[in-house]
Amino acid sequence: MTSYLAGGERLTDWLTTRDHKRIAVLYAISITLFFFLGGVAAALIRLELATPQGDLVSDDTYNKLFTAHGIIMVWLFLIPSIPAVLGNFLMPLMIGARDLAFPRLNLASWYLYMAGGAIVLWALLAGGVDTGWTFYTPFSSMFSNSHVVAALCGVLVLGFSSILTGLNFIVSVHTLRAPGLGWFRLPLFVWANYATSLILVLATPVLAMTLVLVAIERLFQVGIFDPALGGDPLLFQHLFWFYSHPAVYIMVLPAMGVASEIIPCFARRPVFGYRFMAYAILAIAVIGFLVWGHHMFVSGQSMYAGMVFSLLSFLVAIPSAIKVFNWTATLYKGSIRFSAPMLYALGFVGLFTIGGLTGLFLAALALDVHLSDTYFVVAHFHYIMVGGSVMAYLGGIHFWWPKVTGRMYSETWGKIAALVIFAGFNLTFFPQYLLGYAGMPRRYHSYPEEFQLLHVLSSAGAVTLAIGYLMPLGYLAWSLRFGARAPANPWLATGLEWQTASPPPEHNFATPPVVVREPYAYTPEGP
Repeated sequence: MTSYLAGGERLTDWLTTRDHKRIAVLYAISITLFFFLGGVAAALIRLELATPQGDLVSDDTYNKLFTAHGIIMVWLFLIPSIPAVLGNFLMPLMIGARDLAFPRLNLASWYLYMAGGAIVLWALLAGGVDTGWTFYTPFSSMFSNSHVVAALCGVLVLGFSSILTGLNFIVSVHTLRAPGLGWFRLPLFVWANYATSLILVLATPVLAMTLVLVAIERLFQVGIFDPALGGDPLLFQHLFWFYSHPAVYIMVLPAMGVASEIIPCFARRPVFGYRFMAYAILAIAVIGFLVWGHHMFVSGQSMYAGMVFSLLSFLVAIPSAIKVFNWTATLYKGSIRFSAPMLYALGFVGLFTIGGLTGLFLAALALDVHLSDTYFVVAHFHYIMVGGSVMAYLGGIHFWWPKVTGRMYSETWGKIAALVIFAGFNLTFFPQYLLGYAGMPRRYHSYPEEFQLLHVLSSAGAVTLAIGYLMPLGYLAWSLRFGARAPANPWLATGLEWQTASPPPEHNFATPPVVVREPYAYTPEGP
């Protein structure tokens, strides 16, 4: 059988494809472009903050830069990255299916993604948006003079793209599993994307409704969030964070799924506590809907509501801790190989753990009063989202690259890049914890001189991090032409996706697979 890459090489064949693998490639190309656009904004931010005077750009331009960085990275990269790229490519392969349940909807989701991205880019290039990626009212609805409505429309369209992807995954897992593939034989990557899809389908409509309300108030002066018109600005925060805190798990749960595939493979041991890992994924998804109020401890909400949200925020840390413990136990006495995917996965575990522990600081009511809206929050968010999700995304790209492309990359360069990214990330964001604890507010483009040393360290780390992110772009592109041919299962892994050719044929399997054993049946010698 010919590979999915063979034949149909015209641009129109790719733009009209219904093959989940080709759609994943389209997403990968698009998401990579947006990632580097968001990175340019981040680079300008760090250049501005290298000196205390704020002498590179004006305060208004600085506001537009961090807004552009946030909108692009959150909605155009972090939320769709693992589900839309790795999930689209791997979910049918992992469950033994020929494709996703709704191939046309899958292609439509990519077109919606591109349409939403185009609208957002127009808003950012036509004059920018200065509200921050959170669009807090009443500034966004009544007072900002930037292109807020266009940005809201772009994010709204992106939300519909996410809903279609989530719907497709849910129906596929329920209806297309191979014979013998019961719920507790599913790979944890499938569990993670299934739980993520539930969040996408249930939470994203709340965001859509909220953005529409902001646009209505801005265009027609209807009193919804503006207190001058009889509205309530805290209503916006409740609605926005009801979506946006579960959105954190939209970014993190798929990353956990990636780590759960890589670690047992390169430790040559079955996942420790597989069922607990699956239940922990579902618990994170459920409890994640109940903790949005911890973003509002200093908003004036009642003390009792604050105590409840604080308790629930500590509670959601328990299933996350279960996963870290089980990954560690999987490594214990394993026959560990420190290949490039493994280094990325271990980097994810370490950075996610730091980010999670500092999240508990912010969940403590008294401490949050001091740390709220400081660089401590910036560092915490980036340790989870960038240190966690991006490390796992790159780990997944390296792990499944031979399967996607049929080519091997330079293992040496892969290891070097993983170490450079890990070092650059910590140099960039750990000083920001110290800045926040010392009282440096976020979103300021000028600051007292006593903060400059830590800002310079952070900016130097950003340069290192940028080099680290560019390195995989080079050696992975090189491998497409010059890399060695990949065997069907170069890592001796156990999943169904490794039981077909590299790259896979158009309909994934020559004969429909039948599952007869438990997942992660690893031994030190092989599967």
